[in-house]
Amino acid sequence: MGHPYLPLTDSERRQMEQVIGVRNFTELFQVIPEKIRAKAAFDLPDRTEEEVKRLFRQWAALNTPGSEVVSFLGAGAYEHAIPAAVPFLVNQSQFITAYTPYQPELNQGLLQVFFEFQSLIAELTGMDVANASMYDGPTALAEALLLAYNVTKRKEIILLSGLNPEAAQVVRTYTANLPVEVHSLPVMEEDPQKQLMASVNEQTAAVVIQYPDFYGRLILSRELLSVVKASGALAIVYINDPVCLGLLEPPGSFGADLVVGEAQAFGLPLSFGGPYLGFFTAKKDYLRHLPGRLVGKTTDRDGREGFVLTLQTREQHIRREKATSNICSNQAFCALTATVYLSLLGPSGLQEVALSTVRNSHYLYEQLTRIPAVRGLLPQPFFHEFAIALSRPPADFFRRMREKGFIPGFKITPENGLGQDAYLLYTSELRTKAEMDRFCEEIERCVQ
Repeated sequence: MGHPYLPLTDSERRQMEQVIGVRNFTELFQVIPEKIRAKAAFDLPDRTEEEVKRLFRQWAALNTPGSEVVSFLGAGAYEHAIPAAVPFLVNQSQFITAYTPYQPELNQGLLQVFFEFQSLIAELTGMDVANASMYDGPTALAEALLLAYNVTKRKEIILLSGLNPEAAQVVRTYTANLPVEVHSLPVMEEDPQKQLMASVNEQTAAVVIQYPDFYGRLILSRELLSVVKASGALAIVYINDPVCLGLLEPPGSFGADLVVGEAQAFGLPLSFGGPYLGFFTAKKDYLRHLPGRLVGKTTDRDGREGFVLTLQTREQHIRREKATSNICSNQAFCALTATVYLSLLGPSGLQEVALSTVRNSHYLYEQLTRIPAVRGLLPQPFFHEFAIALSRPPADFFRRMREKGFIPGFKITPENGLGQDAYLLYTSELRTKAEMDRFCEEIERCVQ
């Protein structure tokens, strides 16, 4: 055996290379540009199993679990309490051994879960229809914009100021090889309705509005969407933390055409960035344009209730030229987790989580802005995130706060137009008054 971690022998590898017509293994990678291959290191260390375990433990120790600090970091990934019943239920063997059903009628349990997931998400967003989930929020948004491009035949997309920068980057990646222009509007303190009116035109396929936006602002309104509608573009609302829908009016009631987003907050831990859970909802007018799959409820010839894949518009199921997208998974386990989480909390439970989050964020904002060296940014009402500016924070600000047991939010880059020392802070129902008061005391000491 040539390597302790690879089960094939050298002779078996040579036989495989001969069958597929290459002289050696590295020839398989010639399609990758040399400048990329030159930086790649494929040599694994020749170590024992125990040495490898020890190495991975050392690497793991470099990370800081969120449970070990008081974190005010949000910016797209949100820490909420996860009831103990959620992991217990979703890890039952009936669920965890059942993958995305390719012979769906044989897997009624998972199909029912997807049907319930669709129903819950559609009700929360106030929309007519939801699909059986997607990879994550940013790719769900990108798929929504592809839908708008295909439906309207227009070639311009407007991202209203306050869209999550990572989502905006995914959008640009998806559209890089399409005849589409993506315009991101700058962050402005003035009325976003005026900003939008000056930007939309007869070539605008869609306008994206985040709710609440990346800075926590609540700028979505019927008046704003009326500007989009008047231009003939699709109004797409993007939601990063749908816990807000426990309190806020659903985007469907504002007249949104598509509502998409990230459902990580529904029972999924932070997990170093994934796997997460995208959702995609729409007006019924766009039902047959939705990517992925939709689960429906029906009855068989004997009158028994059952669940089926009603629409399967991905290229694995229909001819490629008729497919709406190449989305090939629906994050089945993550959708199950969100369904169990929402079912356990119910409407009143989700409302209480959202209300506690709002109370905490506004208490923290009030206490921080009493400090002379702290100034609130952006005048619009906010939900659970807010932007502040610090007067001349020390260069080692993050390190000093980390040593005190705090993650002091997200450093906003100057390119966003909010200044050099702007920070985005987030709270959830997990934060206590004592934690927030102690944080404010440490901030005041640090920026004096």
